[in-house]
Amino acid sequence: MTTKDEGSVSRRRFLQGVGALSAPTAFTPLQSRDGRSGGASGIYEQLGVRTFINAAGTYTMFSGSLLHPEVRKAMDEASRAYVSIEELQQICGDRIAAATGAEAALITSGCAAALMLATAACVAGEDEDAIRRVPDTSGLRNEVIFVKEHRFGYDHAIRNVGAKIVEAETGAEIREAIGERTAMLFFLNFANDRGPVSREEVAAIGKEKDIPTLIDAAADLPPVSNLSAYIEMGYDLVAFSGGKALRGPQCSGLLMGRKDLIRAAYRNGPPFGNTIGRIAKVGKEEIVGLTRAVEVYLAKDHAAEWDRWESHVSHIGAAVSSIEGVRSERFVPEIANQVPHLAIEWDSRVVDLTRDAFVRELREGEPSIEVRPSDPAEPRLEIGVWMMDGDEYRIVASRCADILRASA
Repeated sequence: MTTKDEGSVSRRRFLQGVGALSAPTAFTPLQSRDGRSGGASGIYEQLGVRTFINAAGTYTMFSGSLLHPEVRKAMDEASRAYVSIEELQQICGDRIAAATGAEAALITSGCAAALMLATAACVAGEDEDAIRRVPDTSGLRNEVIFVKEHRFGYDHAIRNVGAKIVEAETGAEIREAIGERTAMLFFLNFANDRGPVSREEVAAIGKEKDIPTLIDAAADLPPVSNLSAYIEMGYDLVAFSGGKALRGPQCSGLLMGRKDLIRAAYRNGPPFGNTIGRIAKVGKEEIVGLTRAVEVYLAKDHAAEWDRWESHVSHIGAAVSSIEGVRSERFVPEIANQVPHLAIEWDSRVVDLTRDAFVRELREGEPSIEVRPSDPAEPRLEIGVWMMDGDEYRIVASRCADILRASA
């Protein structure tokens, strides 16, 4: 599940491939002996909820990322007045579109909601009767063609609309599967290396056959260029998570693309009633927050940020590599979470430690630390540094070294 060449594991891949998180032994918030949360103050301490250092990444189960301070400020200001959601979505969508090169953009209540609304746009369009009827899609174009290897847990968001998923394995099979009921072609970006069909080919087939295309790029920032790359590649719709690298609201997503399809996606969701997307309400705070998050993300010094991550990886690697039987290696996942990470590996004959025991000691220690999900059978720990705050990487380095040294 998490060998070096599979470093692009994302929240989806993890949930799909490792069933442990749905089991009773999954991550459970722990409370310290004195009832205080590890290193936290304020609301979490009052609630008795334990916080942790995020050495994993932008996983939803680990509450994503931390809001950028400017995003927090914007959301606080947005919460202090009433506005028209339609006007706010239009203006904020226009700002994001102008910044990224898309025709239009829509803020959603998460990437899964973006997938659902994108599908509804392609199936029901702006037809009032069709919008009211879905997920009853009888008489509508309701087939979505998937690359077979791209079936994943989140395709439920697409099936919610009443769409029928048609699987194909090659470009030729995709062309053959296209018919009068085809509503959309779907591509899962982090699975680009699965199967013989590339993202470029799917975009090209959509243009050739005049069928809308949607690419799910939920966790595929950085690089920052991806905010524009898939639109430029020819995709009609692109979906991102807002609460990952963008450091926007955790319950936000971004759908960008063709103006007519974005307008239809909006019409199939909130604030309108009797729509499939009404359950995915997005508030004024999230709309403003994600808009500000995109602007901050585009303006930041990405090279300097990358250098900082590299230095943190090097620091942790140096702290553990001097221990007998231990080695470390820097790696960058190929697609999702494409930032510097550290893999710590140890010789089980020298270091008497299982991965599960290592994870447990980090989790139950003070402060608590969560690491990147990986194969529990391998003597290997993967650490993501990019969601750590301040000098937390030094704490992670010291704790990892102490645990390994005590087991050697």
